[in-house]
Amino acid sequence: MSRKVLITGGTGMIGTRLAEMLIDGGYEVALLSRTPGSGRYRSFRWDPLAGTIDEAAVPYADYIINLAGSSVSDGKWTQERKREILSSRLAGTQLMARELAKGTHHVQAFISASAIGIYGDRDDQIVTEETTPAPDDFLAEVCRQWEAAAQDVADDGIRTAIFRIGIVLSPEGGALVPLARTVKLMAGAPLGSGRQYMSWIHLDDLCRLFIQAMEEPQWQGVYNAVSPTPVTNKEFTETLAGVLHRPLVLPKVPEFGLKLVMGEMSEIVLASQRVSAGKTLRQGFKFEYPTLREALESFYGEQ
Repeated sequence: MSRKVLITGGTGMIGTRLAEMLIDGGYEVALLSRTPGSGRYRSFRWDPLAGTIDEAAVPYADYIINLAGSSVSDGKWTQERKREILSSRLAGTQLMARELAKGTHHVQAFISASAIGIYGDRDDQIVTEETTPAPDDFLAEVCRQWEAAAQDVADDGIRTAIFRIGIVLSPEGGALVPLARTVKLMAGAPLGSGRQYMSWIHLDDLCRLFIQAMEEPQWQGVYNAVSPTPVTNKEFTETLAGVLHRPLVLPKVPEFGLKLVMGEMSEIVLASQRVSAGKTLRQGFKFEYPTLREALESFYGEQ
């Protein structure tokens, strides 16, 4: 049985681990890349902004996992940077939708990334997939347009699952690396009030979630890709310090200081998002790392 998976954005932290787990599961993996041929996997050339793609790419695939998008945490959010954040997600997803609409393929499912940024800052309100996107919020608008582009694939009759991804925990990259570094240097402290909720997911659980959604036909529509136990920023910082066996000696990092350093991008760490995993759990997904301590100990437990 042919089991070929095509990944967009496959060289990032999530895509790299996902490809490893797919190979371990007996799948063949290929990546879409602007510079193909340089990695360990088969790759096809594409240039989303130019709207070009190797004609053999989509016909290769049984499944497509769409992760392409530039990091929201690299550099201040200038107008140019905001355009890049949006276009890097929108152009690739729209190009996939256009190619899939041609019908000259055998793609069984399209799995697309989105983010919990769609909810904006919700204080301690528990948000679900039914919660409306935040108005007048840059990240929410990016996610809304990103999901609308993926919905075009579903409208063409291809089973589509969209995952609103929380803070992905990995010692290889993402938000955990700088947080752990500051705690190890005994410079860790809650950010802002420390009361804002962080909805997180272990990298391996996220990859297992993608694979399960790809394999099982009941997965379609929008799901939150977060653990069932969101924590406040203060709880996150204290748990991380406990696992790393470091004291927390500094007071909170003030909100105005973060805004001064990070500008509008400070909303990534200051926005409170208490996101429900209920729908994902009801679909039958079992988290290997449901609690923060379990997740952090999987990375730092031997220290």
